[in-house]
Amino acid sequence: MEHNILVVGGNGLVGKTIIRILKSRNPHVNVFIGGRKGGAGNHLKIDVTDPGTFQVILEKKIDLVILSVNDKEDHILRFAIENKIDYLDITKPTPDLVKAYAIAKNRDVHSRIVFSSGWMGGIVNGLVKTLSGNTDDIQEVKLFVYYSVKDLAGESSAHFMAENVAKPFIRYENNRQVPIKHFLDSEDFNFSFGIGKREAYNFDVPDLYILNQIENIPNVSVKMTYNSKFITWLLGAFQKVRIFNILSLKERRMIFGSSGNGDQSVFEMIIKTKSGNEKLSLQSTKGQAELTALSAVLHTEELLNKFHENNTYFSHQLHQPSLLLEKLKAYESIHIKTSR
Repeated sequence: MEHNILVVGGNGLVGKTIIRILKSRNPHVNVFIGGRKGGAGNHLKIDVTDPGTFQVILEKKIDLVILSVNDKEDHILRFAIENKIDYLDITKPTPDLVKAYAIAKNRDVHSRIVFSSGWMGGIVNGLVKTLSGNTDDIQEVKLFVYYSVKDLAGESSAHFMAENVAKPFIRYENNRQVPIKHFLDSEDFNFSFGIGKREAYNFDVPDLYILNQIENIPNVSVKMTYNSKFITWLLGAFQKVRIFNILSLKERRMIFGSSGNGDQSVFEMIIKTKSGNEKLSLQSTKGQAELTALSAVLHTEELLNKFHENNTYFSHQLHQPSLLLEKLKAYESIHIKTSR
């Protein structure tokens, strides 16, 4: 069966990486690239702010839209639901995810609508289930993120941080919503893969919402450190004395907008269950763009298999956890370690 897949934002870093990995693993799939400028052949003019540009999606008989660019008004989501087209979104920060999920849940859905906006393309929540098959046994999940300013990264994460660094977000303690801010409440953590002991600070990712509100895990927290200890300390100091509150958005974007030529990306999970603690450590030697794109491709392959009924999903709900873990381990630039 022929599959026509549209990657909206396919000219960006993550979008290009999705297309490269998708084509290499699924050469039979027709891939279209959606962007504001459009072009010839498989390059389509799609502007997420202008639904009038979406007609070409129907003309090209697109089966699945992968959204890798921020669509704040959810125009593509609404179009996919109305036209019974499968949809996979890897872009949304927590507030936008909550809003989009509410839209989908309140509609009569006749396609697969998948939200994959958790850390690194939504794989964290699936990997949690590899360490404990029954989430009812999980009392706490702590996610620690190592972020390198030398990594070749897209703009979306930096822009989100610039826009939200001075605003509180929510973590969960015994199912209570606790407002906190980025780069406060440091915790020492000994990272794997040669990184060593670092101070890690509060950090907002959609997994906080997903693990508590969808998977019913009562305690969920996320903390992040930069590859530079000085930068990590400096951001914490800025937050303590409220410098971010007086900086303009442009100035905050300058602070968070750095990107290098490539570096590793690492995250680690500590899962507390009734029978003890489990730890999973993941390293992507090609960085966060590669890992995010691979995750999107793995979700896409699940949708191509047609095993899943028309419904609204979070991406980890598409996978059997053990198979997801094996697929990640099989990828040459990913290394995973687990321990008790």
